Amino acid sequence: METATPLDIELTVFEEHRQEWSRKNLGKFKVIRGDTILEEFFDEYAVAFRAGLAAFGPHKIFLVKQIWKTEPVYFIA
Repeated sequence: METATPLDIELTVFEEHRQEWSRKNLGKFKVIRGDTILEEFFDEYAVAFRAGLAAFGPHKIFLVKQIWKTEPVYFIA
């Protein structure tokens, strides 16, 4: 039995909506806690993070994730 890790639910919710959100909101940020999704799309990470703090508090885990059609791949040499 696999154990759930922090943000598993949030990442699943994000993936369920990625295609829909990417149609009009590429590059914007979304804030998710559990299955609760803040309605706004944010242009900047810092603004999205502050909205998450305001909505959920500083002691709760929440996801701030940028919307892309596919996940970018980074190479570190």
